[in-house]
Amino acid sequence: MTNILLEKKGYIAVATINRPKALNALNSEVLSDLDELVATVKADDEIRALVITGSGEKAFVAGADIGEMSTLTKEGGTAFGKHGNDVFRAIETLPIPTIAAVNGFALGGGCELSMACDIRICADTAVFGQPETGLGITPGFGGTQRLARLVSPGMAKQLIYTAKNIKADEAYRIGLVNAVYPLEELMPAAEKLAETIAKNAPIAVRACKKAINDGLQVDMDKAIVIEEKLFGSCFQSADQIEGMSAFLEKRKHEPYQNK
Repeated sequence: MTNILLEKKGYIAVATINRPKALNALNSEVLSDLDELVATVKADDEIRALVITGSGEKAFVAGADIGEMSTLTKEGGTAFGKHGNDVFRAIETLPIPTIAAVNGFALGGGCELSMACDIRICADTAVFGQPETGLGITPGFGGTQRLARLVSPGMAKQLIYTAKNIKADEAYRIGLVNAVYPLEELMPAAEKLAETIAKNAPIAVRACKKAINDGLQVDMDKAIVIEEKLFGSCFQSADQIEGMSAFLEKRKHEPYQNK
């Protein structure tokens, strides 16, 4: 991964998109690196939560690489959109929780990348937007779909149709981000959140993520069945036995073993 730095810190990992001179813009190479990141994280059983951020203080990801996109044909544009959508869907369905620590501009593909993560927190300097209609295109990496699901269809349409950016406080107000921090506090807060998640039983956390994500795609009757099966799958695991035994014995549970 030439454009992504990956650092493990105990049971969490921090992935930093590292193209600061290009404001961490997404080109085909970065998308391929993100795909490799997903494979690397999935293969490492020690990683229980992943934080994704951008290098520097200006940008999380300022968008897709317009220089690359400007030369695309219809077929090339469709292929580029599929590449981005496949990668972001892989991030979205990564079994472990993901946290976007948005440290600056999150525009176009950057906003879409943050929305593919489970949780978004940002610096008070962050700026979000889907500026694509001002460039003669639509959002292409899931922006029309995830934004409407995360905020509301009406608000998503307004942001996308107008191509206007919003600041951190407005992103928080409409529910696009969970919390806003001073820039210097963002990464400590993101890592603390990841560590808090990582201390809980990994089997249960992964089951919760799958239950929420899968359940949102179907009606309530089917969603409840998804939950029932995932609930049942946690039983007879070593972590479930230890967690409940510790509760009944009024003691602190031993560190969860992910088994």
